[in-house]
Amino acid sequence: MALLLLLLLGAVVTVPLGARLGLPAPVLMTLAGVAMAFAPFVPNVDIPPEIILPALLPPLLYASVQRTSWRQFAANKRPIFLLAVALVFVTTAAVAAVANSVVPGLPIAAAVALGALVAPPDPVAATAVAGSVGLPRRLVSILEGEGLFNDVTAIVLYHVAIAAAVSGTFSVPEAFGLLILSAVVAIAVGLALGWLTIKLMGLLGDATLQVGLSLLVPFVAYVLAEELMGSGVLAVLTIALYLAEHTADADDVLGRLTGRTFWEIVDTLVTGVAFGLIGLELHSVFGTSGGREFQMLGWGLVIVGVVVGVRLAWLLPATWLAKKLHTRRDVSEEIPTSWRETVVMWWAGMRGVASVALALAIPLETDDGQPFPGRDEIIFIAFCVIMVTLVFQGLTLPWLVRKLGVRADADAEEALERELALRAAKAAKLRLKEIQEVEEFPDEVVERLQKAAYDIGARINPEIVDEERREAYAKRAERFKAVSRVQREMMSAARHEVLSARNEAGSDPEVVDRVLRYLDVRSLR
Repeated sequence: MALLLLLLLGAVVTVPLGARLGLPAPVLMTLAGVAMAFAPFVPNVDIPPEIILPALLPPLLYASVQRTSWRQFAANKRPIFLLAVALVFVTTAAVAAVANSVVPGLPIAAAVALGALVAPPDPVAATAVAGSVGLPRRLVSILEGEGLFNDVTAIVLYHVAIAAAVSGTFSVPEAFGLLILSAVVAIAVGLALGWLTIKLMGLLGDATLQVGLSLLVPFVAYVLAEELMGSGVLAVLTIALYLAEHTADADDVLGRLTGRTFWEIVDTLVTGVAFGLIGLELHSVFGTSGGREFQMLGWGLVIVGVVVGVRLAWLLPATWLAKKLHTRRDVSEEIPTSWRETVVMWWAGMRGVASVALALAIPLETDDGQPFPGRDEIIFIAFCVIMVTLVFQGLTLPWLVRKLGVRADADAEEALERELALRAAKAAKLRLKEIQEVEEFPDEVVERLQKAAYDIGARINPEIVDEERREAYAKRAERFKAVSRVQREMMSAARHEVLSARNEAGSDPEVVDRVLRYLDVRSLR
């Protein structure tokens, strides 16, 4: 328990520390875990492998999907397919072939399991690191899509390979059927639970209860899909996208702010714990080497070279193909536009939580009671791949981005913000005109409302108005800031007075909290 609390504290501390140092928080948390792993006062971590995936992946994936949309996946289906499906198969095959050749006595089924568990770049690590270095949004979108979908492919391949190694038999039709069944079951579970969740959200009403339900949803989807022989990862992805498309209520201000804040907290804490565990597990991994550290390290570096090299060798022609297939009709498709962006995407392919969990989940024995072939070697090699790609690539990615001059497209973001500001102002003016047709207001009230509708867009982006109006708006904005400052101080005084009543004799805390909540909501508005 003390170790878990220490990891949670580290998760919170590494965020501002990473921002100050210019380093990704997941990488710092992994290094902190490594330091703790070799500290004499820290006990060995012994977490049952079967609970790592269902405990960590659902909230991490669900939080990741909150930052994207189904439109992005649909628009980027070609680049995501090339990365999330095709590249996973290619990497698995290449790693299996090399591992089977260099590791003595490693059967092909166990080598395929190794390839499958190191094939998928981690969605949490990739998006966390990519987001912190200011990459163009289109690259972040592709990395998010790749990270979310490649786990599905890799985990199914992993299960097929493990089953073949344990039973000693393998059937291509059976493996293909398992892949199709896993996807169909997962999508059905995700859609059914999504529909049910929306109904429950409507019945609950209260923002606190709705957020609590949203915490349970990814775990239920994952566990139920796994129990029904489906992909838990794809089920979480399906329900998260479904809810994002069907639960958006523009007027639910409090629910949206509460939910977003809650999931940012969950994402920060669970990400920190996940990457801290990667570092902590390193001590146990060295215990499996049996005095062959340097030999196994050599194998590990060979597989690292295969994993990193295959990604680059695949990305270059895949990017060229995506550009060739890209047409003017695909205006929303987001693809790398230069070799520099392709290189950044290559270097952002870090392995993380899923690879750790799959490595540790390898069975101890086969069906005939024999030790699982090459289990210790697979775990050691997998951790070599994880540590090199996560720590070395994660630490050097910001430098590479700066060196290549890859930056977010500020002009495109500014243009989109300006367009949204205009649309927001026009919508407000149109609604005001509709209300004026059925209701009468004094002239001074109408003038004030018209200025308010105009200010909605100007506050979002002052560039939408001409110079003269911008100066007039700036003066009104200054007056508004002064009035808002006084109003905030007034509301603060009111909150302090109500809060002090909690300690008064005969005061009902529930009534005090109800009044305080009203003042808090008024302050948000």
